[in-house]
Amino acid sequence: MSEEEKQQILKQTLWNIANDLRGNMDADDFRDYILGFIFYKYLSRKMELYANVILQPDGLDYGTVEQHPQAQELLEAIRYEALDKLGYFLKPSELFSELAKRGNSGNKNNFILGDLANVLTSIEQSTMGSESEDDFGNLFEDLDLTSSKLGKTEDAKNELIVKVLTHLEGIDFDLENSDSDILGDAYEYLIGQFASGAGKKAGEFYTPQQVSKILAQLVTTNKTKLKSVYDPTCGSGSLLLRVAKEVKEVGEFYGQESNPTTYNLCR
Repeated sequence: MSEEEKQQILKQTLWNIANDLRGNMDADDFRDYILGFIFYKYLSRKMELYANVILQPDGLDYGTVEQHPQAQELLEAIRYEALDKLGYFLKPSELFSELAKRGNSGNKNNFILGDLANVLTSIEQSTMGSESEDDFGNLFEDLDLTSSKLGKTEDAKNELIVKVLTHLEGIDFDLENSDSDILGDAYEYLIGQFASGAGKKAGEFYTPQQVSKILAQLVTTNKTKLKSVYDPTCGSGSLLLRVAKEVKEVGEFYGQESNPTTYNLCR
C-alpha cells in the first residue's frame, strides 16, 4: 500500500470517528479523545511487535501466550524485557486489538468500558518503580471514560467507545517503517480539520516532515553526537525525533508544551 493510500485511510478513519463523536462533544474534546485512543493503539502495537521478537526463537506468538502452559513465566520474562526496552508493559489480553475484537463480538461479553479503564490504568501502573515511571504518569488524563459526553448511560458510552476502537483498528501504524509518523500525521489532520469552537487553531501547528528534516539537518551539520536538543514549542515532538535520526547519539531531549494532550503525544 502506498503512502498516499495510507494517508487517505487515516483521514477517512479520523473523519468517521469525528462524526460518531460530533453529536456528543465539541471539536476540542473529541480531538483529545481520539488522540488518547491513538496513544493506546500505538503502545499496544509497539508492545506486540517487541514481544513477538522476543518469542520468535521459541516459535510463539504473543497473542496466544496467555494460553501457554508456562504463561506466567513467559509473561514475567517479557515484562522484564519490555520495561527495560519500551518502559511499559501490556499483557496480550490488554492489547488494543483484543478489546476492539471483544467489543465487536456481538454477545454479552462486549461490554468493555470497565476493562478499558483498567487497562489504561494498568499501563501507567506497569511503570511504577522503573525509570520510565515519570514518563508515563497521567498519560491518559484526557480520556475520561465516565464523562456524560460519551453518553447518558453506561451502555451508550460503551457502544460509542466500541465504534471508535473499531474505526481505529483499521489504521496501520507502519511501525516497522522508521520514516513513518502516523501519530504526527493524525495530529496534523486533527488540528487542521477539527479546530477549536472559535474556529481557530489555538496557536497549535504541526511542522511538516519535510520542514522538520531540513531544520534537523541544519542543526546537526558536521555533527554525529549532540549533548542535548531542545524545542521550546515541541508540540507532538516530531522535530525532536527527526534531529535524533540525523545523528548517532543525542544525550538528552528537552521540550516545552502547554497543551496537556499534545504534551502526552510528545511523550
